[in-house]
Amino acid sequence: MENYVYLNGRPVPADRPVITLDNRAFHYGDGLFESIRVVDGRPCFLDAHWARLMEGCKLLRIEIPESLGLDALHAAVVDLVERNGISSARARLTVFRDAGGHYRPEGHKGGYTLELTPLENPVYQLNERGLTVDIYPEMRKPVNALAVHKTLNCQYYIMAALWSTERGLDDCLLQNDRGNIIESSSGNLFIVSNGVLYTPSLSDGCLGGVMRMQLINLALDNGIKVYECSLNPQNLLAADELFFTNAVRGLQWVGMYRTKRYAHRLSQQLTSILVGKVLS
Repeated sequence: MENYVYLNGRPVPADRPVITLDNRAFHYGDGLFESIRVVDGRPCFLDAHWARLMEGCKLLRIEIPESLGLDALHAAVVDLVERNGISSARARLTVFRDAGGHYRPEGHKGGYTLELTPLENPVYQLNERGLTVDIYPEMRKPVNALAVHKTLNCQYYIMAALWSTERGLDDCLLQNDRGNIIESSSGNLFIVSNGVLYTPSLSDGCLGGVMRMQLINLALDNGIKVYECSLNPQNLLAADELFFTNAVRGLQWVGMYRTKRYAHRLSQQLTSILVGKVLS
């Protein structure tokens, strides 16, 4: 079966060139992306992804492509599912500034691509073995208007992931330029203390994750208290649980941070609630 991707509203074969070498996404990382979980052939939390994309495009001054809208995006994902024969997948929507120029763009018109990557698990599933993590010490994330958005400039996260790999870790914790713990190299951060959830505030520069907000709402709907606040390394040592979230993998619990070990009772409970919402 031939695989397809979408380019500016039309399906094209995935094994052929899609964008040109002078594309600003390639040259300057000038754009945004959304990673969307597809379960049973349906995109999850598409409204939230779309709302975040609109905010990001407004900030970057990129015009939404004429062929792209919420309904059109849903239809394109469903079409790729059928064409590629994939029902459980990661859909990546990339929106880029489709204009010439160097650092100073010559226009603001937007273009986009949409692609599917198959996933093994049919729905969100909590990891069996807890992750081993540590704090990434080499760089810190600046707090500014770009910090909460998924821009195409991901070099900081790549460097953090490489640091983890070199030390045999599953992931690492990132700090902002004030020294607060804000997220992991691949998702948002939650800690559990005495049955209460705590997660870094967006004002601390963490990514405004779609799954982060879904989880906050699910917890509140189920009588679990949630606080958005600044976190430091001492909070990690005092916590009962620690887990990461992102839109594709759901929840990933941490088993060890340095010498501290964690349980995963609440993260398991929240995963069950999340799966129930997605399948309902």
